[in-house]
Amino acid sequence: MTVNEIMNQAKEKMGKSREVYQREMIALRAGRANPQMLDRIMVDYYGTPTPIPQVGGVSSPEARLLLINPWEAKMIPAIEKAIQKSDLGINPQNDGKVIRLVFPPTNEERRKDLTKVARKGAEDTKVAIRSIRRDAIEQFKKLKKNSEITEDDERKAEEDIQKLTDKAIKEVDEVCAAKEKEIMEV
Repeated sequence: MTVNEIMNQAKEKMGKSREVYQREMIALRAGRANPQMLDRIMVDYYGTPTPIPQVGGVSSPEARLLLINPWEAKMIPAIEKAIQKSDLGINPQNDGKVIRLVFPPTNEERRKDLTKVARKGAEDTKVAIRSIRRDAIEQFKKLKKNSEITEDDERKAEEDIQKLTDKAIKEVDEVCAAKEKEIMEV
């Protein structure tokens, strides 16, 4: 494996770690209804776990309301069950045709808890990114040991992977700061 291949692989892994964190933050409830919150909730659709948006239309007519309009009426109980099992903490209401999810306004204490969750997720993501950096540096050392690269090339590669790591961590911090700002808005 070459230095460029190791760098590209590390960059890809760091990008994926950041994307996973961003998806988690989208799903984190900030007092506003966001249809993307339902993307990770799976419903048993004829024996296949399927995300809610794929079994019905999801819309947000108001800031604190989500409407789920299932393609098939017989899916309503399964969707309700999946929502109740999820970590949303919302009780679905249905009228036989659509399911309503009403999000209550968050109080100050809940908002502080949500910011702690966002920070913990950011820290976990940073740890994963640093781990990717450590693995890449170990691979550089192996290349140096096997005399495939020079000591200068190894040092340059380590500097480059550090720059890549710093950039990825900065992006995670930006996502976290934006989510905290969104959560703390009243």
